Amino acid sequence: MTAAPLLVLCALGPEVWALRGGDWRGAAGGPPVVVRTGVGRRRASLTVRRLLTAAPGGYGALVVAGFGASVAPGITPGDVIVADGVRDAEGNHFAVGSAPGLTRALAARGLTAHTGVHHTADHVVRGLERRALHLQGALAVDMEAAAVLAALSELRPGLPAAVLRVVVDTPERELLRPGTLPAGVRAWRTLRATVPALVDWHLRNDRAGRDRPSPAILDHPTSSTLPQEAS
Repeated sequence: MTAAPLLVLCALGPEVWALRGGDWRGAAGGPPVVVRTGVGRRRASLTVRRLLTAAPGGYGALVVAGFGASVAPGITPGDVIVADGVRDAEGNHFAVGSAPGLTRALAARGLTAHTGVHHTADHVVRGLERRALHLQGALAVDMEAAAVLAALSELRPGLPAAVLRVVVDTPERELLRPGTLPAGVRAWRTLRATVPALVDWHLRNDRAGRDRPSPAILDHPTSSTLPQEAS
């Protein structure tokens, strides 16, 4: 059986540029499919639904990757935050089992990686709102991931998934301050440097899937828990 490529979803053009230029040698299924969704939950949901419907068995795993903001103190621009769960303002929560394995793969490549909950907002989060989200257990904030995972749980609940954000701004260094441009350059370079870790993670999932026997009866999951990373 031929391996299927990795589907990588980004909101912004610079994120796509960073990831497409990374070192994808040895990737399971060949070069990844890297797609720009546009900013926000609605655009992300429409894009991933179109892709999964058009090619229901065409991808071996899915990654949401790009830039994001930390809502926790003590995290530096250029650090990577890997989601072990993603939630939205409506109270939906999606557990992401890939976090431990992907965090280890990033650390093995010399990157500073943290694991925690991502909150998907519908606007840029600033000031006291960041503090409130952190007190509620979040580590990072984005504007797309929850919508992608909601579509995935509906259309392809068995597809391995991962979410990572490279930090551009933090509570101590918010956007539109003088340090934003250098922080953005650092984050762009870090995002490109995550590619070999994504290759390793996808390869492990692909090999585990090939070794796993096919069940005689397929149950249809009803929970919002996404598959555990195989390692």
